[in-house]
Amino acid sequence: MNTQPDGLKEAVARPASLLQTFRAVAWSFFGIRRSAGHAQDMQKLNPVHVVVAGVISAAMFVLALVLLVRWVIGSGVAG
Repeated sequence: MNTQPDGLKEAVARPASLLQTFRAVAWSFFGIRRSAGHAQDMQKLNPVHVVVAGVISAAMFVLALVLLVRWVIGSGVAG
């Protein structure tokens, strides 16, 4: 028995590339995006890919912050 609505099937089958997905996620991290660009993304992007790209991007951001803090503390600049 398949209980998924047709809209969800259509959304998961969207053909956006990995680069387009990560670009849209990056724009959302900065919070600057034109409404026309957002509307285009909503039509092209696969929601599953957006979630995965968001989690990966957030993990990379946190890792970059941790490495930056460790470098600042280790170099003696902070103190």
